[in-house]
Amino acid sequence: MDSSKRLPCNCVYELDSSACDLIPNLLPIGPLPASSDPGHYAANFWPEDSTCIGWLDKQPAGSVIYVAFGSTGNLTQHQFNELALGIELVGRPFLWVVRSDFTDGSAAEYPDGFIERVADHGKIVSWAPQEEVLAHPSVACFFSHCGWNSTMDSISMGVPFLCWPYVVDQFLDQNYICDKWKVGLGLNPDENGLISRHEIKMKIEKLVSDDGIKANAEKLKEMTRKSVSEGGSSYKNFKTFIEAMKH
Repeated sequence: MDSSKRLPCNCVYELDSSACDLIPNLLPIGPLPASSDPGHYAANFWPEDSTCIGWLDKQPAGSVIYVAFGSTGNLTQHQFNELALGIELVGRPFLWVVRSDFTDGSAAEYPDGFIERVADHGKIVSWAPQEEVLAHPSVACFFSHCGWNSTMDSISMGVPFLCWPYVVDQFLDQNYICDKWKVGLGLNPDENGLISRHEIKMKIEKLVSDDGIKANAEKLKEMTRKSVSEGGSSYKNFKTFIEAMKH
């Protein structure tokens, strides 16, 4: 079969073989790494703030909540406040990616006194080197929008999820994370559609104390490692695609 009839994708066959089999020409070759250039820019052209890695180096192993909602997700100012206060209530070290347009397309305003209260255990950046962050031993969980690339990043590093999807495929990704793979938890909004600070605190504490979820995350990490190792499914599919392109 020529390469034009092949469809490489950033996934791992073993994560859902039945879904992959529905597309006969699909070639799962994931997880795909980001650029190896340390100075590269994210897809939205925001530079990564690598100072967060030095900050992570100073945190205890398995202690940090990593919070990042991708390049397009937005919150209302009210919801942003609840998120900030929920993170604060947990009291753990946190690394939070807050884009300049995170609240309805404009710069976020933090709750009064928030920055001062979390100064000794929080790090806020406009963008982070995500693969490097998720691979860091100090990271306990990933508070994520469940975009597919972020999902693959976290799975390949064995990091459990707290899920906050926004649009279309992200809700399906959450179903995989929480229901099929059992490597994360979802959030429940209140009667007004708001995810409260107390819900955020409760779910983070539940997630970081759940040994079953941690064990499942480690199993998926090992599965993805094997898939890209010599003889693994992604390794073989990648070789197949390269060979097809030669002809």
